[in-house]
Amino acid sequence: MPMTESDNSVLVTLFKHNTWANLRLLDYCEKLTPEQLRGTATGTFGDTMNILPHIIGAELSYVERVNGKQPPTPMQEDVFPGFDLMKQLARWSGDEMLALALSARADSLVVEKWPEHKQQGAYPLAGLIVQVINHGADHRSQIATILTQMGLTPPEMDGWVYMEETGEFKLSEYNPEAE
Repeated sequence: MPMTESDNSVLVTLFKHNTWANLRLLDYCEKLTPEQLRGTATGTFGDTMNILPHIIGAELSYVERVNGKQPPTPMQEDVFPGFDLMKQLARWSGDEMLALALSARADSLVVEKWPEHKQQGAYPLAGLIVQVINHGADHRSQIATILTQMGLTPPEMDGWVYMEETGEFKLSEYNPEAE
């Protein structure tokens, strides 16, 4: 029986967290100055102003690789898209990637063609799903490192905060004497 979004599976939670973390970081970074956005650190992909569109652009490209879909308003190359558009695109790609993840089966393949090189490549959709989660977490961590090295406190984007904010973490009274 295929999974659905309502079954709160691990897969659903991973993708919802990924989108939530992207949006949380975008909300935080939107308040930074241009100088802060240009901050960088050794070992990162570049400055925050380049990493943010890279994260979102990669997720858009993953969707397109699988089903050919593009968002209603695509990002332009080499132009900072602005925070409103990146948030819109993060939501769109998050929804699309979740749907793709839920539809993936062991034999689901992604086939990419590169006519200019007279080549094509094929790989499991499951492998691309691993890439989506890993790529976003890696680059969000790089931005957190940059912010920390600038003396700023980056937003918390871990699973604990996600569970607290989404109401999944429940506290209740506990009386050890009642056991």
